[in-house]
Amino acid sequence: MFDVAVYGATGYTGGELIGLLARHPDVRLRVAVSSSSAGRSLADVMPGAPDVPLVAPDAAPVDGLDVAFLCLPHGAAAETALRLLAAGVRVIDLSADFRLPDADLYAAWYDRPHPSPAHLLSAVYGLTEHARDRLPGARLVANPGCYPTSVLLPLLPLVRGGAVAAGAVVVADSKSGVSGAGRAPALNTSFVEVADNFTAYKVGRGHRHLPEMEAQLAALAGGSATPPPLVFTPHLLPVPRGILSTLYVPLAAGWDADAARGCLAAAYAGEPFVRILAPGVQPQLAHVVRTNRCAIAVEGCAPPGAGEVLVVTSAIDNLVKGAAGQAVQNMNAVLGLPETAGLLP
Repeated sequence: MFDVAVYGATGYTGGELIGLLARHPDVRLRVAVSSSSAGRSLADVMPGAPDVPLVAPDAAPVDGLDVAFLCLPHGAAAETALRLLAAGVRVIDLSADFRLPDADLYAAWYDRPHPSPAHLLSAVYGLTEHARDRLPGARLVANPGCYPTSVLLPLLPLVRGGAVAAGAVVVADSKSGVSGAGRAPALNTSFVEVADNFTAYKVGRGHRHLPEMEAQLAALAGGSATPPPLVFTPHLLPVPRGILSTLYVPLAAGWDADAARGCLAAAYAGEPFVRILAPGVQPQLAHVVRTNRCAIAVEGCAPPGAGEVLVVTSAIDNLVKGAAGQAVQNMNAVLGLPETAGLLP
């Protein structure tokens, strides 16, 4: 039995994570950490959660811990991670603090210097299906962002396989439920602002997940594949949870929708959490919410006077495959446990 801690236990991701850990057969939640609710029970703060005492960060014990999950804001996560790593605790960080490959890129997008650039090089980017060879025994795992998970899972095999036309720009059009903004109250995510509404934000190349996606495409594509630049626009859906991303991919010569679907089916054959849908079937949030699943569909179209464009849609639950579920999947791989332990496919 492995002992784990969750920092930021009272947020949406932390609460989701604690629910997954509660049914995991091989781990025990030993420490639940909250700055705002220390001294209370988690069950009092989040109805339906386990009756676990919440402790302040400076009172959280680390002796004997095997893994700590960090559901903290960027900056605070890195500082906490360094303390835990120094104490010999494995860390799975669900913030953005270790997702980018270098300190200059981090500083440019997060407006602060990185406290430990060396750890940016040693952290394993935990897109589990593409990181298995580096995860066993890893000390620090950077859990991917929710939007990048929905984009990278369908796009990586296509880039590796040479399906994307040379010099092409890939457009990623993504929609997320409101829980992706976190639990802290804000005007733009309040019920009155969100209900019966639909908005785009950080349009084009303004969202912090963009450099993460482009950096990981470059790092994980491998071989001679040249990753395409992205145009990425996220939208806020008036639903609690789920992400649906639509990618527009100009195809290289010799590729069509059937070949691209075959490429993805081969890449994810036998994967418990990635499903390639049959032609004509489109993913829905209902296919994936409250699961660790990613559902992917592929269709082709040929605009007049242009080459064939692949339209790829993928759906995930932003709190599960996009956060807590992927973190548990990564923990399982780090500890040598079955990847499906504690998770619903």
